Amino acid sequence: MPFQFTKVENIIGLVIIDPAVFPDPRGYFLESFRQDQFAENGIGEIFVQDNHSLSCKGTLRGLHFQKDPAAQGKLVTVISGAVWDVAVDLRKGSPSFGKWFGVELTGDNHRLFYIPPGFAHGFLTLEDNTHFVYKCTQYYSPENDGGLRWDDPELAVQWPIKDPLVSAKDESLPHMADWLKGVKE
Repeated sequence: MPFQFTKVENIIGLVIIDPAVFPDPRGYFLESFRQDQFAENGIGEIFVQDNHSLSCKGTLRGLHFQKDPAAQGKLVTVISGAVWDVAVDLRKGSPSFGKWFGVELTGDNHRLFYIPPGFAHGFLTLEDNTHFVYKCTQYYSPENDGGLRWDDPELAVQWPIKDPLVSAKDESLPHMADWLKGVKE
């Protein structure tokens, strides 16, 4: 099997995927996605949109999510460079609601990270010229766009770089407590 699937123990639904890499004197080859093997390992969603970002070292993007009915699952990876990738559980009734998990993704480790719908997602680039790519299970929907502050003390995400480069939009996102006040039961 060209993939090793590792479920994150403390947050149900998150999966780290390590592909088999076949190096030779020319470089390497790997399969980055196979619907059949992903489905056999609990990731049966259909991906409908691919995205690609290029960022300099110290760029933080997130924490973003799409609200229902456009909630997105994501399959993320790094082609070159490195990121600290973070998912925050926002699923109502989840035993890990409000908890986060982070993993380093690099162009050298070829690791993929699956984040199901119901999570906020963000990443911090650890190197210049980082190419971050991801598949989404729903199309981007501006009217369902949401997010949380990357530096919310209640979430206490441990970002490995202090004073990251953050967009004005991301700096204006609400803290978790304020977001929860606006969530309808």
